[in-house]
Amino acid sequence: MVKTLDDLLAERRGNPEAQAAHKKRMLAEVRAYKLRELREMLALTQTDVAETLSISQKRVSEIERGQVDFTKVDTLRRYADAIGGSLRVEVQVGDETYLIA
Repeated sequence: MVKTLDDLLAERRGNPEAQAAHKKRMLAEVRAYKLRELREMLALTQTDVAETLSISQKRVSEIERGQVDFTKVDTLRRYADAIGGSLRVEVQVGDETYLIA
């Protein structure tokens, strides 16, 4: 039987609030990974995205390079590999879902 992250967290002793916050941070990073490929597939430039988000193009570039404050997706991927699993990352745009990692 496959256990979910929620199952594993429920079995682990510790602070449930801290675990929930950590899970939220990890999931946020997964969602941000490899956004460049999706952006390019949609024929958008970093400047297009930056203007839409009201941020600098430099910041878009940093995000696409994984320069974020929390765990990097690469770390999550290596963790999954270490436990015999794999990491699956999807982006939903409208009604379409794209597997990006």
